[in-house]
Amino acid sequence: MNHEVQTPAPINSPEAIERGLAGKTVAIVGLSSRPGSASFPVASYLKSQGYRVIPVNPTEKSVLGEVSYPSLRDIPEKVDVVDVFRRSDLTPAIAAEAIEIGADVLWMQLGIANHKAAQLARDAGLTVVMNRCMKIEHTARHPHP
Repeated sequence: MNHEVQTPAPINSPEAIERGLAGKTVAIVGLSSRPGSASFPVASYLKSQGYRVIPVNPTEKSVLGEVSYPSLRDIPEKVDVVDVFRRSDLTPAIAAEAIEIGADVLWMQLGIANHKAAQLARDAGLTVVMNRCMKIEHTARHPHP
């Protein structure tokens, strides 16, 4: 078994996106139970595609039948991808938590980009995607018949 730490793929490269989509457990920071929110349809889609979706939102008890945690640190299992639906200026702190919990990928959703957060995550060995939507990227690579 290969235990080498992977070098992070270049930010937003096809390889980075593939690594993000290859994760099985996705913690969605800022996931709301409101169907009209940006996060809800993305989480619903990812769950329908077999991803383990973990809501991270201190104001929610549960979303899509999953227990919501107040922070990434409170999640009791390994997280592959941290998918962020929070303002760009809040992402450095989220990146720090993603590093702390040992996530593999920091994914900032469409409209969210922060180079400080990206550099922090990359310096710690995480793959970074920003200003991209996991649902759009997944759909583009796995079109429905």
